[in-house]
Amino acid sequence: MRELRDRVHPAAPSAASTPNAAARRARKAETRARTQSITRRSGLAALILTPIAVATVMLSQPSESPAERFNGPLVAVPPAPSGDLEAALPASSALVPDRINAVALEAETATAAHAVVIEVAPGDTLMALLTREGVNRTDAHEAVTALSNVFSPKGLRPGQQIRLTFLPGEEIWAAAGEEAEPPQLASLMIQPSVDKTVQVLLDEQGGYQAASSDRPLELEVQGERGVIDDSLYASAVAAGVPVPTLVEMIRLFSYDVDFQREIQPGDGFEVLYEAYYDENGERAKTGRILFASLTLSGKPLELYAFTPKSGFEDFFDSKGQSVRKALLKTPVDGARISSGFGMRKHPILGYSKMHKGVDFAVPTGTPIYAAGDGVVEMAGWNGGYGKYVRLKHNGTYMTAYGHMSKIAAGLGKGDRVKQGEVIGYVGTTGQSTGPHLHYEILVGGKQVNPLGVKLPSGETLAGKDLEDFKALVAEVDKLRATSVKVAVPQIAETPSQASDAN
Repeated sequence: MRELRDRVHPAAPSAASTPNAAARRARKAETRARTQSITRRSGLAALILTPIAVATVMLSQPSESPAERFNGPLVAVPPAPSGDLEAALPASSALVPDRINAVALEAETATAAHAVVIEVAPGDTLMALLTREGVNRTDAHEAVTALSNVFSPKGLRPGQQIRLTFLPGEEIWAAAGEEAEPPQLASLMIQPSVDKTVQVLLDEQGGYQAASSDRPLELEVQGERGVIDDSLYASAVAAGVPVPTLVEMIRLFSYDVDFQREIQPGDGFEVLYEAYYDENGERAKTGRILFASLTLSGKPLELYAFTPKSGFEDFFDSKGQSVRKALLKTPVDGARISSGFGMRKHPILGYSKMHKGVDFAVPTGTPIYAAGDGVVEMAGWNGGYGKYVRLKHNGTYMTAYGHMSKIAAGLGKGDRVKQGEVIGYVGTTGQSTGPHLHYEILVGGKQVNPLGVKLPSGETLAGKDLEDFKALVAEVDKLRATSVKVAVPQIAETPSQASDAN
């Protein structure tokens, strides 16, 4: 981590190496003394309003004990933003030591603290964003280091907003007839997800501390049912189905339904899913699908979410048959086969050699999907395979993926993956002449032709699993009766009806 920080955010020069080091140390000492004596009147203290339950608090110096870090009573800091960070802050916050708030009071001889909201652009780093806004490199480096304890700055995404608050240094010192100083960074606030906020705040010692808080969301189970007029997508969206839920629903049925040919006007759909609502009653995000159904030409296809003893959640029909096939034969989209399974002249070594997989030619960076549910057996460099991942699916089947440009972030040996989960990206590492995926299926530890192997269908529930599944089906069907909203087709008014209304 230190090496990464040094590379992305070069370490600030030490005070001893700075020409005005002594003056700076004296200024900081004087600042600390003044912040301890200022009384509450206005400025940043106006932000310290709403108490909320503690989520997580981490400091920039984890080697200290909790008693050393929390040497005062706990009070609330500025609450978490909702949506646009420039808007008023709603009720959500973390709790941090009281000594942080003493620094906030430094702003109180001025009318207000200065705050800006900046947006992350492609290629931006947090260090670059802070220095661009006038934060000196020492403070920027310390703030980024503190933030790393609760949120990785590498997780910033283009379009994400960051709220910065500055102590109005010029106004404070100029009012006292002293030399003006540029405003100092007082706080940094990021909302990495709809249910989490992270903050960095200036403490009394002139350093920075980080805190993470969860935004409380209420879980509800809801659903929609309707008739397909033109397309499933248009009809479901019109009925109120959230787009992420609809996309997942289409994926579930893609094993058995040809959406271009089999969907007809008059067919039906239904979906039951989890939804999370914020304190204002607005839907913040959606969760798992619990039930999905398509009725095609009068024939219902019903799927229920269930987790058997294997530990992997899957979707099963009413008889307990998994909708999934055991393994995908093509774990990338839009691929063409550039080299098949069997003997060939190796393009680099120059002699005939058994090619124990299938090569799919696709552009660099194309996502590679796990061919089936399984456990990562290897993830890393593997000789001529380059960057390589091998998954174990059960006692019989394994799959392997070679020449990746990169492996999915955080993926490592022992991790569980689900079918269709991104495990890496196409590249040309190792012994490769161009971007492609080398894909292998191993049966009993031996490579077989991925295009010719006969793969079993998905899991069929039996015994205790089947008994538990039937009980779950009964519970879900009760929920469907009370939680599913029926979409009523809107009938346009005729001219005579419109005139009657008037």
